[in-house]
Amino acid sequence: MVYQPAAGARDLLPLDVAQKRWIEDRLEQVFQRWGYHRIITSTLERMDTLMAGEAIQRQMVIQLQNGQNEELGLRPELTASIARTVVTRMTDATYPQRLYYNANVFRPNWEGRHNRQQEYYQAGVELLGAGGLLANAEVLLLVADCFTALDLQGWRLILGEAGITRSLFNAFPPEIRNQVRTAIAHLDYVTLDTLPLGEELHQRAKIMLDLRGDSQEVLEKVSSLHLEPDQQEAINNLKFLVELLEGKFPLIVDLSLIQTIDYYTGIVFEVVSDTNFQAQVLGRGGRYDQLLGLYHPRSESIPGIGFELSIDDLYQVLSFNQQLPQNIPASHWLVVPETPGAEAAAFDYAEKLRNNPELLRVEIDLGGRDVSAIRQYASDRSITKIAWIKTDGSHTIEAGS
Repeated sequence: MVYQPAAGARDLLPLDVAQKRWIEDRLEQVFQRWGYHRIITSTLERMDTLMAGEAIQRQMVIQLQNGQNEELGLRPELTASIARTVVTRMTDATYPQRLYYNANVFRPNWEGRHNRQQEYYQAGVELLGAGGLLANAEVLLLVADCFTALDLQGWRLILGEAGITRSLFNAFPPEIRNQVRTAIAHLDYVTLDTLPLGEELHQRAKIMLDLRGDSQEVLEKVSSLHLEPDQQEAINNLKFLVELLEGKFPLIVDLSLIQTIDYYTGIVFEVVSDTNFQAQVLGRGGRYDQLLGLYHPRSESIPGIGFELSIDDLYQVLSFNQQLPQNIPASHWLVVPETPGAEAAAFDYAEKLRNNPELLRVEIDLGGRDVSAIRQYASDRSITKIAWIKTDGSHTIEAGS
């Protein structure tokens, strides 16, 4: 029998880990420069936490059960877990709270595809306790800074407004509203033409399908839909945000943008890359001003906005562009007990090297090889120096590869 990982699982070998860490380290440095602090939440959550307010659907969760017959699930994303943690464990927190994460998430293979991945890696931020234009701008500029740190070219940010989009759907009959929403989300013109809508609603649906592109043109089109005062206010806020970000990074306004997770209340966005000749979503996020109130003991609303970047998708793009390390980090030293009884002296010498303020990777030769084989090993592993240690602690330094 050949033992393999479970279906949908995978192993990361040392080079995979080095490449993954290359991405994560650069993102973490950006998060910290912007004043964000790391939070680590439980991999397991109660199902009622994950499904609060129907933000996450049951089929999106890999479900488990413990000895107390509690329904548990592996987190499919981090925002709900962080929201739950902040309002239940950080009750004396001073807002705004700037938090970031780097973690794995799990999603079931509900489509039944063969060997479909079920474990993914994400990094992202949550800015809690701050609403308004400046908080929105901070998060979007932080996204741009992440891609600058990765030196990733050919990306663009697609910006929508969930509150506007959701309110625009209210004009459609409730019994077919979800069908209209699904058709628009998938740019499905054929289905829209078959739905029992009058001429005015058909025209409205087609305009909503076309609310994507140059920001000024999109905002003019949506203004033609006879907006309510609160809708017009949201459009004005979106316009101010676009003007603030103008020229900072490639930006497309898309008021037909609909996220699969339905807790967003304000701006929503996706980061898309075209560097490998096809559009690929590298991250997404948005504003969720009602989510934290679902977990708050007194149902107090706390505004929030954040985003997640897919480490897996970033890896694919950066690998395609050959931007990732091609080798695992080499050791700096190989310490060799040269004579019988020199083992203790060799370990002492290696310890002194490892105590250097700079990170030095130091290996001990474990015996069983002649001098030629030791040198070949150092060459194969790109080790830069070999220290030959005698019993009295004296040593000879030799350049490696």
